Amino acid sequence: MNKLTTFILAALLLAPSAKLYAAEAAAPALATRTLKLDKQFLLLPIGTAPNPDYHMTITVGDEKIHDFFIDLGVDKVGWWTHIDVSQWAGKTATLTIDKPQETAAGFERIETADAPRNLHPLYDETMRPQLRFSQQRGWNNDPNGLVYHDGEYHLFWQSNPFAWKWKNMYWGHAVSTDLIHWKELPHALRPRAMGNTGECFSGSGNIDEKNTGGWQTGKEQVMVLAYTDTGRGECIAISRDRGRTWESIQENPVIKHPGRDPKLIWYAYDAKDTPLNDRAKELGGHWVIVVFDEANEHGRNFTFHTSTDLKEWTLQSRMKGYFECPELFELPVDGDKNNTRWIVFDVHAQYAVGSFDGRTFTPEHDGRRQVHWPRFVASQCFSRAPGGRVIQVAWAHAIETHGMPFNQVFALPGELTLVNTPDGVRMRHWPIKELESLRQPPITAKPGTIAPDQSLSIKVDSQLFDIIAEVEPKGARQIILQIGATKVAYDVGKAILDTMTLPLTDGILRLRVISDRPIYELWGGAGEVHRSNYREDRGRPISDIRLIAEGGEAVVKSFTVYPMKSIWKL
Repeated sequence: MNKLTTFILAALLLAPSAKLYAAEAAAPALATRTLKLDKQFLLLPIGTAPNPDYHMTITVGDEKIHDFFIDLGVDKVGWWTHIDVSQWAGKTATLTIDKPQETAAGFERIETADAPRNLHPLYDETMRPQLRFSQQRGWNNDPNGLVYHDGEYHLFWQSNPFAWKWKNMYWGHAVSTDLIHWKELPHALRPRAMGNTGECFSGSGNIDEKNTGGWQTGKEQVMVLAYTDTGRGECIAISRDRGRTWESIQENPVIKHPGRDPKLIWYAYDAKDTPLNDRAKELGGHWVIVVFDEANEHGRNFTFHTSTDLKEWTLQSRMKGYFECPELFELPVDGDKNNTRWIVFDVHAQYAVGSFDGRTFTPEHDGRRQVHWPRFVASQCFSRAPGGRVIQVAWAHAIETHGMPFNQVFALPGELTLVNTPDGVRMRHWPIKELESLRQPPITAKPGTIAPDQSLSIKVDSQLFDIIAEVEPKGARQIILQIGATKVAYDVGKAILDTMTLPLTDGILRLRVISDRPIYELWGGAGEVHRSNYREDRGRPISDIRLIAEGGEAVVKSFTVYPMKSIWKL
């Protein structure tokens, strides 16, 4: 133990009385050290196996800037995580950690540095996704705060920088100009700091274009995050510098209720609307938060709240039976801007089509619809996306990346549309067109007949592919697209693609699969169904992609494989 570390043993050895000794003995023992923040990053070692959640705090002066639990690398370091401390450059930080006898070796390893420390080649680790964003370190789950502003797409997410597992719930932050190439920024929200008293659970982002909150001090419009502080309720954080630094507003919590996951939108009035009040009439619209609520007398439901200043909110209505991570947006039907519908999504990607008057959502059908299937969770759409596009990102739930300094994966950004069908208005999902910029020259198989003893194969040597196939089943009982060790199967008689119902269109099965290192994503038809799943041989090269017919012959109309470039290798 060097001179930087002192043990605060609650004066156990100096207690003048048994009563004082007993009181002090109940207090946890802490280790404390100080570090001058003379470089951009604070480096912290993470262990090779799940360790106890050691509680650590970092203060600068009187401000607690971090409060978290860490799987500290005590005996052995599996990977290093980092905190960007440039906001406090030149100041001295005080670090404390509990259980000093257990943590001593790991606590002493903490240091400052000019760059993160990588024990693996950054962005080229064995199971690092190459076609989608992933965080440098730690755990991710829900995407949060998706918003486009001043030429940048902002992606936030539920983040645990200090372990491979769920914990802590920071908000990670990255930006992109094209939805393909991303730059990770310092964490935006921090639990048990910045005025927060609990975890920073999911929420959304927007721009206070009309300065309704009165926070704008210059020409730069204020960015707004709505989130759940589990210790207070629904809260607002703002940024005056395009999302580079954030502060929690004094009025928090702005909504207090038994629930979480606020989705914040601006509702602009049209001729048929009645404004909430004179202020809303003057502004030409009002703010809406739809949030998951689980008040016992109502059961699980979404509640709709309105405001003209982002500070004071009024409950307007409830929508029963929906669970977590609400999403609310408007889309044209078949591209007709004069014929639109509003959509409500929940955490499991079940959605309703209906109308919304700024206060109440009215479904136009019974039951829920679904275009996404398992491992597509907590999706969110970018607010203010250019051209009115509705671009969606989700957590590809439970696709683990063992042995990596990061864990969990996001689904690829997809664009949502509405179409008229014989069964009513339905959602379609398709990978964003920007992904096609990663395509390399195609490998195309000659169309022809396949049979149980005669498959159609394309030889490859990579993991990154955009695969497109059209097959007429004819007499086949099952069509299989095999990508290395991974199989995608269509049951012709049952019209089931994997677990998803997909009737043929004009007698043709249309498939699209995008393969990444740990994950593949599958679309059927023109985007009627979509799912994410882990590759059976994740992290290993694929040598063969083939179409197989079982139970009879089928005719391959087209079969093309585009090898894809990595987003990290420019």
